[in-house]
Amino acid sequence: MSHAIQAEGLVKHFGDTKALDGVDLEVPFGQVVGVLGPNGAGKTTAVRILATLMKPDAGRATVGGFDVVKDPVRVRSLIGLTGQYASVDEDLNGIENLVLIGRLYGHSRARSKARAAELIDRFELTKAAKRPVRTYSGGMRRRIDLAASLVGGPEVLYLDEPTTGLDPHARNEVWDVVRTLVADGATVLLTTQYLEEADQLADKITVFDHGRVVADGRADELKRRVGGQTLQVRPTQLSDMDAVNRILGDLTGVHPTRDNATGLLTAPVSDPVLLSTLVRKLDEAGITADELALRLPSLDEVFLALTGHPAEESTEDTTRDLEGSLA
Repeated sequence: MSHAIQAEGLVKHFGDTKALDGVDLEVPFGQVVGVLGPNGAGKTTAVRILATLMKPDAGRATVGGFDVVKDPVRVRSLIGLTGQYASVDEDLNGIENLVLIGRLYGHSRARSKARAAELIDRFELTKAAKRPVRTYSGGMRRRIDLAASLVGGPEVLYLDEPTTGLDPHARNEVWDVVRTLVADGATVLLTTQYLEEADQLADKITVFDHGRVVADGRADELKRRVGGQTLQVRPTQLSDMDAVNRILGDLTGVHPTRDNATGLLTAPVSDPVLLSTLVRKLDEAGITADELALRLPSLDEVFLALTGHPAEESTEDTTRDLEGSLA
């Protein structure tokens, strides 16, 4: 068995809305697979099926080799789930929350306390351990929620949009925690609508759109699938933009995209040798540049090329509402 999670042909309807339309998904052991897509793409529906919280209308899925429909109890013993919103009790403090969850797992009081102390230390929440969770910052709440999902020692962890609503600092805190979990051997299925998050954390990315998988592969593979690279240059003097525009256009044979506010000019290229040629042409023209780079397309550009719309664009809000009603 080479995969922690395998799903084939998953279909799920909510009335007339098809939330999943034949989804295939594979998550190897010890890796992070990012499921990327906008609101309503079907990400949360897929997670809830894999977590045995709902049954598919068609298709099958296994976690750790156990069927999510036929062996739900065995599957639940293997997984941990952190949803989009904190699931801990805000009136209890951090330690009390983790001890409570340990007791619900059937652990002894002593074992529950020991596990809670271990996780509080691991997630750097010692100073706040005896404060009510309602006093925690957004990043701290997400950390205690992640800790709660690990009380049972799961082999597979589902993170369903774990940084939704967090500021950049708190988001980075959660990312650091996820990296630590992976370094310790965890298998993680991460759903997100943040392209940067998928790029930062995932070994492989599966792109969902309108309940279907539209692309699958490593971030660099998806970027290359769009084709070509992008040459970008930002002249030191904004007054040189017209000259750089002409030079870049002559080299690439296309009209460069220009941002007059920032001074950045970009153009797609198929031959990376053009970068050194551009350097020579700029030098000959006496033009200096603050930025000069050759890069693969961003994941934003990849998503737009694959789906025809930006990643932040919401699709069927109805699907999300129906998913939420089943929480």
